[in-house]
Parts: sequence; C-alpha cells; structure tokens
Amino acid sequence: MARIEPFRGLRPGKDIAGQLASPPYDVLNSKEAKALTANNQLSFLRISKPEVDLPDGIDLYSDEVYAKAKENFELFIKEKIFTQDQTRNFYIYKQTWKDHTQIGLVACASCQDYQDDIIKKHEFTREDKEKDRMRHIKTLNAQSGPVFLTFKQRDEIDALVQRAMKKNPVYDFEKDEVRHIFYVVDDPDLVTAIKQAFAEVDSLYVADGHHRSAAATNVKIERQQQSPNHTGDEEYNFFLAVIFPHNQMKILPYNRVVKDLCGMGQAEFFLKISEKFDYEETDLKVPSKSGQYCLYLDGKWYLLEAKPGSFNKDDAVASLDVAVLQNNLLDPVLEIKNPRKDKRIDFVGGIRGTAELEKLVDSGEFKIAFSLYPTTIEQLFKVADAGQVMPPKSTWFEPKLKSGLVIHLLDD
Repeated sequence: MARIEPFRGLRPGKDIAGQLASPPYDVLNSKEAKALTANNQLSFLRISKPEVDLPDGIDLYSDEVYAKAKENFELFIKEKIFTQDQTRNFYIYKQTWKDHTQIGLVACASCQDYQDDIIKKHEFTREDKEKDRMRHIKTLNAQSGPVFLTFKQRDEIDALVQRAMKKNPVYDFEKDEVRHIFYVVDDPDLVTAIKQAFAEVDSLYVADGHHRSAAATNVKIERQQQSPNHTGDEEYNFFLAVIFPHNQMKILPYNRVVKDLCGMGQAEFFLKISEKFDYEETDLKVPSKSGQYCLYLDGKWYLLEAKPGSFNKDDAVASLDVAVLQNNLLDPVLEIKNPRKDKRIDFVGGIRGTAELEKLVDSGEFKIAFSLYPTTIEQLFKVADAGQVMPPKSTWFEPKLKSGLVIHLLDD
C-alpha cells in the first residue's frame, strides 16, 4: 500500500508566490529560461535552472552551475523569500486551465515504494539526467521540483480533499493562462485521515517526473548506505510529489515532425505507407479517435488510419498510437530506427497546436508532420501495471505544475 507523509514545507510569501513560481526545469532550454528571468529577480528558475545567472554557453553540468543554484537558494532563505512551516502539513494544489480543473495533494511520497514498484513507472530514464537531478538535490539538500503522480480515483480521498479546501487558500494567482490555488492542510486529524486513506491505495503512478523520482531514490539509497542508524523515517526517504486522481488527468498528444522523406518523392512515400495505412486528403488537422493520424505534407493534410491486423491490439505497448506510428511508418518507411537519438525527428507537445506543425513544415525546417491522438490514462496504467515502458514522448500532461510553491528539505 502507498505511504505518503506530511512535511514542513519551505514556501514563499503570499504576495510573491505568483512572481516566484516557474515552469518545470525540463520544459525550457537555457535561452528560454534566461528570457523569462530577465526582468524577474524572484523567479524560481534562478534555483532550478541557475545557468540563467551565468555566461551563455556554460556547461550545464559544470561545478559553477550547481554552486550558483546553492548560492541563490541560500540567498532566498536568508532574505526571507522562503520560510519554513512550523508544522508537518499536507498541501492542496488546484489548477484551472480553460475548462479543465485538477486538484492534487502535495505530499512526500516514499522512495521505498518507488523501489518496491508500488510507485509504478512507464518511461526509461537517462543516466546523465538522473545524475544531474541527484547533484541538484544533494547540493541544495532539498527537492525543489515536484514529481507528478496519479492514482486510481477513490471517493473517500476526494471527500477529504474537498474538506481541506474549506479554509482560505494561501496562494491564488493566474500565470501562463492557468489559475493556481494552493492550500495548507494543517489540521492534525485531517492530515491523519488523508495519510490513512492513501494507505488503502494499491499503487501510485509516475505521470511526469521520472528523472526527479529516480534521482531522489538514488539519493535515498546513497544516504541509507552511509547511515548506520537508518530507520526509514528520515526525510531523505521521501520525495516531493503532487498526487492527482486519474479522472482529472489531462493528456495532450505528443506530435512528431521529420526533416525529410528519406530520399523518396510523395508518390513513393504514399505507396509505401499504404501497406499499413489507409489514407485520404482531409480538412481535419487532429485525429478524432485512436488509430488515426493527421499528416501534413507540402501544404496539405491527410487522414491516415491504421489497417486492421497491422499491429497487436492486445499488447499494452504495441497498441499505443505512438508505437504503431513508429513501428509501421517512422521505422520501416522513413528509417528512423531510434527516435531517442535520430536527429531527423523532433517532438512537439500538443499544447503548441497544429499551427506549430504547419509552421515547422512550411518554413522548410521539416518536411512532414504527424498529428496524433493522445494516449489515455488507462493506457498508461496498462503499460505500467504490465511492468513495461512506453516509447519516448508518448504523453504530454497539461497544465504543468509550477515549481517553487513548496520545497521539501532533506534535513528537517
């Protein structure tokens, strides 16, 4: 069963929370981060992407980058930009984006649960990115960016969360088209009830933040080995997370663009894909169901549909739309064998819309674009429960969690 714990959050003041809150470190490049921080000295990016305060082109894994993160973090604490709560609390993080609302519990999830696969994963991680986040955690002695977890919705947990939101929020601001509302749950009885309710949850699932959760667990293992009096209750045994019920998840597609047709003309390309797909010209730019794809080429949109029997519909991974596209078109037709490394392919989050796909192709930077149907949360569960992993760039969760609203200190 899942173990979650309250913690003494390190938080910004109410009047500066909106100014300080920043996108996750891994959705921006250094240039974009510098632009966002140019006129905002309080941006949390100065801690999560500290290269913004260093010369352009610096090695992102250099000692100077981590030292700057620590310097900025300690400065924010010294100047009382952050202060620590006196009691061990849960927190509620509510986000509203357009017509979508999601309400998550902010808590410390268990690294041991991660090791024991009570917290399930669906992606491979990269060693270099794990080491980067490990070093960031160890340098700050804190987890500054939350992991996005989900679970199979339970009515009793929904009711407890609603109880927690009867008091006034500590933050309520709009940023990047999203309204962010944040509550402190400091009633001891309610904290106990929430913890006990999650003890009845069989599994949690990593939605977004595989590198952060893996890095936190690696730090835990390292410190456990160094501690002769390890109990399992130390702060380093847990990582910062926001946990949402599955029925509130909003998943957008992760679209693809490719630089060329691998030496083929249009006629040859369409002849080759016709072995596995039916196609026709269309006015659609977004597929209406799983198994369909909208393809943009030379100023025209085409609707593709995977032919029956062209993939194993009973396989949790092979039946994913991203896998069918990879296995039946990108690999055999366009010769993109490894989408993680091939420089001819790029990925465009669905938040950017199909206009971005048209722009990339019309500019000549890319030759062809694919608009996909989004992966569902049920498909994610099926893959994770089977102990398998999804192809790269299978899901884009929106809205993103802001970093900097609460931090978990490892030595409390």
